[in-house]
Amino acid sequence: MKGVLLVNLGSPKSTDPKDVKTYLGEFLMDERVIDVPKFFRTILVKGIVLNTRPKKSAEAYAKIWWKEGSPLIVLSERLQKGVDEHTSVPISLAMRYGQPTIKSGLQELHDQGVDEVLLVPLYPQFAMATTETILVLAEELRREHFPEMSFTTLPPFYNHPDYVTVLSRSIGEKLDEFDYDHLLFSYHGVPERHIRKSDITNSHCKIDGSCCQTPSKAHQFCYRHQCFETTRGVAKTLGLKEGTYSTSFQSRLGFDPWLRPYTDRTVEKLGLEGTKKLAVVSPAFVSDCLETLEEINMEAREIFEESGGDDFMFIPCLNDREDWVKTMSRWIDEWAHQNEKVNA
Repeated sequence: MKGVLLVNLGSPKSTDPKDVKTYLGEFLMDERVIDVPKFFRTILVKGIVLNTRPKKSAEAYAKIWWKEGSPLIVLSERLQKGVDEHTSVPISLAMRYGQPTIKSGLQELHDQGVDEVLLVPLYPQFAMATTETILVLAEELRREHFPEMSFTTLPPFYNHPDYVTVLSRSIGEKLDEFDYDHLLFSYHGVPERHIRKSDITNSHCKIDGSCCQTPSKAHQFCYRHQCFETTRGVAKTLGLKEGTYSTSFQSRLGFDPWLRPYTDRTVEKLGLEGTKKLAVVSPAFVSDCLETLEEINMEAREIFEESGGDDFMFIPCLNDREDWVKTMSRWIDEWAHQNEKVNA
């Protein structure tokens, strides 16, 4: 029997600093998020970050928290419900960090008799700190608790025509309401070393002006390339004019170099250089969360306005849009029935 596990990032249980500390501890101690030896990671996270950041992060979560709970969790549940209504196989939901856990999601499927699972990391682009950490943990849990299960993984869909079409439509609908000067595609940032670590050729990813445009097997796991390809696909679909859009990266942590250009500095520069109407979308996420609702819609908006900008438009993620729900459902049904087609 087949079933599907949708997996998103996760969220604190509440905006209480204690719950935020618990969540941040699990998140930042992941060796694929902060990829330094465990000794140094422990000193950094438990000795410094968890003693200073939870209160500030809790205040940020409080700004965007809904009556129903964490926006990311609520929106993920709505997506799950919508997909479940449109597909013929069981659909469970899990978070990489926090609740519901990947183990509980697999257990839910197991209890329904599922032994073939389609893992769906809810990230369009591949990254060590997102897709890879989900797949590694899921496999560890399978071996230990669900040895009779087999896994298939939905590949990164950053350039899938269906995804690009839906994403472009969601952006275009907002731009029709906004006479924008510039559209900024802001992706979640990762350290540059993550790009090099994911380079299966060990030589292609130089993070210069050409490697992401030069064909290579490395692109299969290159987050930077896949982000630029998402931007390129949307720009082509919407017929955006060169110079009216750009790509940047947000949410850096620490002092090591992260992917550039940085979103906050890009927004500031656009305002200072005379951009009056700025629209921003975050296509590294399919569900709105702290990084979109607070970091973009609040912080980036404030930076833009303080730098001379007049109007700022935040473009929501795909969330539980009907066309996105139907697209995900179609992908799942194609997987669920592919053997039937072969046998026929």
